[in-house]
Amino acid sequence: MSFASRVPSFTPARPEEILKPAKPWFVVLTLVLAFLANTLPTTGVALALKPDFVALTLLYWCIQAPRYVGVGVSWTLGLVMDVVDATLFGQHALAYAALAYGAEYFRRRVLRFPLWQQAVQVAVLLGACALLVLLVRMIGGAPLPRWTYAVPPIVGALLWPPLTVVLQWPQRPTRSSSTF
Repeated sequence: MSFASRVPSFTPARPEEILKPAKPWFVVLTLVLAFLANTLPTTGVALALKPDFVALTLLYWCIQAPRYVGVGVSWTLGLVMDVVDATLFGQHALAYAALAYGAEYFRRRVLRFPLWQQAVQVAVLLGACALLVLLVRMIGGAPLPRWTYAVPPIVGALLWPPLTVVLQWPQRPTRSSSTF
């Protein structure tokens, strides 16, 4: 039996496939990497297309591992994001907590669909999160942003299928030589 036959395939998990539970250290590692991706300095087109990686990763873990990540963790990470981003204190916290609540509310519904249909629902949830951040900013006196403010939630939804495959990969059971 070779190593390649035991490694899980790099495809989305099938509905009948039972995934291993997520390791807490892996959840923390992915959230730290999402923070680093959010804080990367970008300009121009990359800035206009860059989704909120923390919101996207929080949404994934709120749906896939609600025991580890929920409204409280999302609120705390939002406060940290506010400090890191030097924005109005509480705007990301409120948006991430609402996102986590929406993920918890629609969790079973989202998991029922294939990845491309999940991406549509993810776009709505990420759009609502971005809209809440915008609302808090506007109440704080910020000017109305350009139309490109609506692009990052769509890009985040387009990243949902590959992100799901990458984050599910460590949870996939290894194939034995007896399975075909």
